Amino acid sequence: MAEFRTFPIQTEWIRLDQFLKYCGLAETGGHAKEIVAEGAVSVNGEVCTARGKKLFPGDRVQIDQYDLEVGPCEN
Repeated sequence: MAEFRTFPIQTEWIRLDQFLKYCGLAETGGHAKEIVAEGAVSVNGEVCTARGKKLFPGDRVQIDQYDLEVGPCEN
């Protein structure tokens, strides 16, 4: 079973590669780029190979055993 977590963002949207770094699943931007290019990441149930894909609150990112949700800004 996948581990589900929500990560609130402080902006209207966040790029996929930035989100992977923010969540701790990628150590660097280059690492995030590799993960995405390999086709290891799904966004809302579809494989995504665009590291610059914009994610908005409510979007779901799946990678390995993780199911992550982009959360709304907590102001």
